[in-house]
Amino acid sequence: MRHRRRGRVLGRSPSHRKALYKNLASALFLTERDADLDDNAPKVKGRIITTLPKAKEIRPLVEKCITIAKKSLPSAEQAQQFATSSERGSDEYKQWRKSDQWQKWAAARSGVVTAQRRCLRLLGDKQAVAILFSKIAPAFADRPGGYTRILKLAKPRLGDAGQRAILEFVGENDRVKLISQRPAFVDDSDEDQPQQDSSGTEVAQAGETAPNDGDEQQESTQPQTTGSATNP
Repeated sequence: MRHRRRGRVLGRSPSHRKALYKNLASALFLTERDADLDDNAPKVKGRIITTLPKAKEIRPLVEKCITIAKKSLPSAEQAQQFATSSERGSDEYKQWRKSDQWQKWAAARSGVVTAQRRCLRLLGDKQAVAILFSKIAPAFADRPGGYTRILKLAKPRLGDAGQRAILEFVGENDRVKLISQRPAFVDDSDEDQPQQDSSGTEVAQAGETAPNDGDEQQESTQPQTTGSATNP
């Protein structure tokens, strides 16, 4: 019986399964590296494609590492106050190393070193840990949780028809929902008002005809009749 044995076996021994989790989690962090000149550069940053069971097992490990790195950010900010900008090996750096500022810097940075060692034990890759603490953790500093998402793919894997899924970081490849614009209609009050051209004269609207000069002359030639007619 599998009482209290949580997790998936994935057809692997415990040591093989642990190494698989480390490699996949490190691969997700390494997609954020500067790989413009690499032959094996990631197609999309912050995203890996694997099977659905593996993605569900890796996700807690990735989010745990991000949480550990986030908790060390206050210690890193405090240690930055006592750091030096001089080059390593220079005379100024050697003087700073012997001063009390270095002691304060080392004491403030102890939390960061402990967090880095914990993540290194979980991931097993120094480059992935460096990217985690330099890029990924500051990006999720204001997010309380839920740093990754899993998206199922419709096309199965060739060979064994395994269900594939995308494991990616939240906030980088988000889908933007486009809102349609409401069309603007001309008000009826604007249509009733007479239109004017550039010279300021009124222009006749559609369906209305301007009076001709001939009609005015015909009206002037007609005799005007009074209210009471006279008999001859």
